Amino acid sequence: MRLFGLGKRKVQHDPGQQAQILAQVRQGFGAHVQGRFPDQAAAVGPFLQGDDGLMAAATIMREFADTANDALAAQCADIYRRSGHRLIVDRRNYRPLWKEAGHAMQWPLFALAGGLHPYIHVQAAATVIGRNAHRFVDVADSYATLTHLFESLDLLICGWEFGRVRVDADSAMLADRLIQTATDIRNAMPQEPPLPKPVRELMRRNNTIDVLLPTGQQIVGQFNPGKTMREKLLA
Repeated sequence: MRLFGLGKRKVQHDPGQQAQILAQVRQGFGAHVQGRFPDQAAAVGPFLQGDDGLMAAATIMREFADTANDALAAQCADIYRRSGHRLIVDRRNYRPLWKEAGHAMQWPLFALAGGLHPYIHVQAAATVIGRNAHRFVDVADSYATLTHLFESLDLLICGWEFGRVRVDADSAMLADRLIQTATDIRNAMPQEPPLPKPVRELMRRNNTIDVLLPTGQQIVGQFNPGKTMREKLLA
């Protein structure tokens, strides 16, 4: 166990405990387990309590962003081998890639190496981090986590716009949670970093998207990413 002093606070890091937490939530929850995604995400939350739980949540955000980027890079390499068409993967801004590639790309977030699920593990991790943002900035690298969070949000919305990904209530709930958690982290930081280019681009738009039931085609609501970002991130 490592003990660090931050001002008057003590931060305890136990890598072994964090690894155990990650193994439990990876094995006990996911697409391989029966149960609604929101129910599973809620059940993951209690595993991510305390400093080690927050560190495990940060690891979930990092691993999800890293494996998504790796999956897209592998797709682009395969497209180049088959067609000679070189596509550039820039994880700071995925929108140009998806605009160019169009339907040639497969949205990878449901089948990433490591088994993390966006609507379960990422939803839970983002929720816990956001609700404990002031503690999180003391125990973890909040700048890195914010970057990973924005990368995942970018990929999520690119899937809606360019990847023929169905915008259902689970997907919209995750987008809203990522935006809210980004807001919470930025508000807790000593100095807010600049917003990334994809977020700024979406903020200039005012497109409203129909949100469907997870189990059917019935419209249950609407979601406006640009408006939501403006209201929360610029407040």
